[in-house]
Amino acid sequence: MRVVVADDAVLIRSGLVRLLEEFGCQVVAEAGDGEGLVRAVAEHRPDVSVVDVRMPPDFTDEGLRAAVEARRRVTGAPVMILSQYVEVSYTDDLLADARGAVGYLLKDRVADVEEFMQGLRRVAAGGTVFDPQVVAQLMVRRRDDPLAALTPREREVLGLMAEGRSNTAIGRRMVITDGAVEKHVRSIFGKLGLYADDGDHNRRVLAVLAFLRS
Repeated sequence: MRVVVADDAVLIRSGLVRLLEEFGCQVVAEAGDGEGLVRAVAEHRPDVSVVDVRMPPDFTDEGLRAAVEARRRVTGAPVMILSQYVEVSYTDDLLADARGAVGYLLKDRVADVEEFMQGLRRVAAGGTVFDPQVVAQLMVRRRDDPLAALTPREREVLGLMAEGRSNTAIGRRMVITDGAVEKHVRSIFGKLGLYADDGDHNRRVLAVLAFLRS
């Protein structure tokens, strides 16, 4: 897996590079600011970019804005936001094209390196992975609710899907069988108008994006 790493903190960036290389990734470029990220993605077209939110010059949301610009230049370029902060101002723009291949994890909540790598691979493959705190912040901003037809149980399942959990993992979390999870997932797809010819993986991504943008 070819990766671009963008973080202004040299020690954190170097540590992340070493970690990725230990797991067999090829880090094709490093960037310390948003402009560097955009250039690196345009030049190397990596399988995924790992991006911090706050970078020079203002240390507000430059990383998010740069990720949006990188995906504009290289359509649908996979991006994993990895930050200490939940900043949703440009997260909507990352989700707007409904292409998936987007993740947002919080540094201090990544306790399992293997789980992080699984999430990174999922994003590189076109999926989505969002920390529950990020999901909660996105939901706070919403006024209209196009998912009103979903039951509370279905919304819970969809929220866990947004965290990148498999049906089996959702079943363990909710203490229900795999069959029950699959029934909820099929119902969610039906209520959102996502039909079988979209493919199960793609339908999961579209359902999660609808949830996060709702």
